[in-house]
Amino acid sequence: MSTDLAARGLPPPPVWEVQALPATQWQDFYTAVLNAFHEGEPGEASSLWRSLAEPGRCLTVRDKGAIVGTAGIFSFQMAVPGRQVVKTAGVSLVSVQPTHRRRGVLSALMRHQLDSLRRQRVPLAVLTASEAPIYGRYGYGVAARQLSLDIHSRRVCLTAPAPDGVTLTIEAPHKALAVCEEFYARQVPHRPGMLGRAPGWEHLPLLDPPSWRKGAYPLECVVARVGGEVAGYARYSVAVDWSHHNTAQGTVRVRDIEASDPRVYAALWRFLLETDLTSRVVAPNRPIDDALLHMVSDVRHCAPTVLDSLYVRVVDVPDALAARAYSAPVDTILEIEDAQAPWNQGRWHLTGDRTGAVCTRTDAAPDLTLDAAALGSAYLGGTTLTELAAAGRVHAHRPDTLAAATAAFTSPVAPWLPHSFCRSLLPRL
Repeated sequence: MSTDLAARGLPPPPVWEVQALPATQWQDFYTAVLNAFHEGEPGEASSLWRSLAEPGRCLTVRDKGAIVGTAGIFSFQMAVPGRQVVKTAGVSLVSVQPTHRRRGVLSALMRHQLDSLRRQRVPLAVLTASEAPIYGRYGYGVAARQLSLDIHSRRVCLTAPAPDGVTLTIEAPHKALAVCEEFYARQVPHRPGMLGRAPGWEHLPLLDPPSWRKGAYPLECVVARVGGEVAGYARYSVAVDWSHHNTAQGTVRVRDIEASDPRVYAALWRFLLETDLTSRVVAPNRPIDDALLHMVSDVRHCAPTVLDSLYVRVVDVPDALAARAYSAPVDTILEIEDAQAPWNQGRWHLTGDRTGAVCTRTDAAPDLTLDAAALGSAYLGGTTLTELAAAGRVHAHRPDTLAAATAAFTSPVAPWLPHSFCRSLLPRL
């Protein structure tokens, strides 16, 4: 690249120095992030992010003293196939100032961050992308998707289990926070991609500044109990529109919903769909295998749309592949192409089953060849190796090995990220 620039009479790109952020400079760091996204932020949200920040894991690039690039990490435990949770870096607060785009700032930050994660023995990194094309070149692959629903609630009904024994109560979100968070924590291991929340993160789903409501009333919470025990909950807001000839055409905006079993899930959805003065329910983030699609009388009136959500980067191949279980026995040689993380480059012998796995270096002939982004896409089991091969992103050296590896990597439930940890993608319904 430098040779091409010289041939055109242009100077070589600068070599950017990446620096750790001093804790005293958090506000300067965060202001740079807001400026890059062309956003302001209400004090309630800003205070929460300050309390969640890990300044010691934040990086900057400066030009003449001014911050022109940022990248941060939040510490999570993420569920992976096999109901295990694995130490995971949540990459966020990534920005480049408009004056410094396409000058290598982001590449410098991403490489430095990846090297740091390897030294810290963190096997996985994840992020949610504000722009989809950016992160593939750094080895991140789309590993989980989300379902967006826009339901005409007066045109559908539920064909679902009767809510026998389920009681629903409307409770203030903050007062119900502890019991809802305890229930959420029990759900995490059951679905790959869900994040175990460290103390403080439980306040993120309750973030509800008036400037984000778009005419809706404040956030509400309905809690489901069976035999006196919490069995699910839903957080939502309601916006009522009286402009249609004095007839209410309100919208229920679902923030999140969790349930222990089908009858509880059906009871919560029935409550939301039958809310008085409303004719529409929007739920922007549900798993792509959401049971609601099989409970409604007419899925066409739910307008399901699938979007990309969680991107996974395998930082350490042997540790990451050994950290999850496999749906079928696997014994295969993977050849990984990874220019950004040369320690992953080469051939790896993976053996495992539902009880665990081992991954070691080998010189044996490969069964499958794939790059880091394809491995990230397949890691949580929601994107199959077969579909990646059909797209030319996985090369099978023998046809039988592709089918066997696909069966092993697949998860019985779709991976899903219930909430974002990227401040620019918070649910402003």
